[in-house]
Amino acid sequence: MQLIGMFDSPYVRRVGVSLHLLGLPFEHQPLSVFSTFEAFGRINPVVKAPTLVCDGGEVLMDSTLILQWADTLGKRRLAPAEPAALRRDLRLAGLALAGCEKAVQIVYERNLRPAEKQHQPWLDRVQGQLAAAYGALEAELAQAPLAAETAALTHGGVATAVAWSFTQLLLPGQVRAEQHPRIAAFTEAAERLPAFLACPQT
Repeated sequence: MQLIGMFDSPYVRRVGVSLHLLGLPFEHQPLSVFSTFEAFGRINPVVKAPTLVCDGGEVLMDSTLILQWADTLGKRRLAPAEPAALRRDLRLAGLALAGCEKAVQIVYERNLRPAEKQHQPWLDRVQGQLAAAYGALEAELAQAPLAAETAALTHGGVATAVAWSFTQLLLPGQVRAEQHPRIAAFTEAAERLPAFLACPQT
């Protein structure tokens, strides 16, 4: 199968890291939704990253849906089987993906919209949502820390590390590490694991 998209996208990177953890081989095509829009469109006319081209030729998109399918392919699953553990993992993944979404919105507002057309009340609102997502995620990890070990990683853990790394790279100082020590420490350890090193965001 082929994973289409750049690892500077947290959603593409989330899928790449997870496929490595699941032991599923794939070819990575680092196409950009911006600079290689037309080439991307020839694979997926929607031009949505990540895109996964399955071995049978079917085209899937959206990181959560891709990973839902990938979880059925091998011996390992990243989604916990026990209901309470699954519920918490979904909670963590949801908070991390909310952080991703708000970080992306801020980056797009600052980098793609002309300065004179940027709307500060909207930015203030999104920045508040970003802070709330990481504040809630830090509180979750205070109750039950995540283990940055290959065999222990779940969808929630992968999403947490990928989201935090993306936010720190693209929005330095926006969400401070000293206020989120558990997320920061977990991510620092996770980024040293082979699956993360195989999908560098820069």
